[in-house]
Amino acid sequence: MPDETEIETERVREPIEERLEHDQKRVALLRPIALTTAILAAVAAVAALQSGAAVNMALILKTEAARLQTEASDQWAYYQAKGIKAAIQAATRSAWLAAGKQPPAEHEAEMRRYTVEQEEIKRAAEEKERQRDEKSREADHLLHRHHSFANAVALTQVSIALGAVAALTRIWWVWLGSLAVGGTGIVLFVLNLVR
Repeated sequence: MPDETEIETERVREPIEERLEHDQKRVALLRPIALTTAILAAVAAVAALQSGAAVNMALILKTEAARLQTEASDQWAYYQAKGIKAAIQAATRSAWLAAGKQPPAEHEAEMRRYTVEQEEIKRAAEEKERQRDEKSREADHLLHRHHSFANAVALTQVSIALGAVAALTRIWWVWLGSLAVGGTGIVLFVLNLVR
């Protein structure tokens, strides 16, 4: 019976162990990448909701501003109509005076009434315009917030994509880039949220 051949297992075992250790380090990187990517996805979802809510409210306020503008325009048209009526009364009065006669008392009263009504209408129109401007400014502010939230969403989405690349390639510096971009997105989101 021939002696069993001996295989030098030490020479084979060392490279295998080194490879296993290297692979374990690369696999260990997947957990933090997955965790940070999940956190970034949650922040992106909340930022997207805030962005949508801001733009929806801005649209409502812009619609309200347009309605107030219509009401103000109606008031100004009514103001002009009262002015025309007052001018007609003044022209009628002048015609009476040109004929050498005293105009009826109701002409003078009508003319004064139209002038008083015009002032009330003017105040109402100016109030509608003030409300319109207020709604429009508020809507513009919300649109600005929407853009900030949208930028935060974009940054976190880019960060998530970089995290996926880092997970696939197991390159740690790509993951660090993902963290940097994601951190910027989170800071932008939080700053916009507290404003």
